[in-house]
Amino acid sequence: MSFDYSQRAMWLSDFDDPDDLGGGYPMCALHASRLSAPVGWTLTDKRSPMARLFAVPA
Repeated sequence: MSFDYSQRAMWLSDFDDPDDLGGGYPMCALHASRLSAPVGWTLTDKRSPMARLFAVPA
């Protein structure tokens, strides 16, 4: 989970998302599915539809 106070925005992204350079908090799938944004904020789910079990080799 990452957030931007100035935009009142929160988003969920994959653990290895290159666009989210460590600026967030890792969450398990159970807690991420229960997450809700505060009143007046937006929550965007940017996670892949299928969770990966292993890291993709570089």
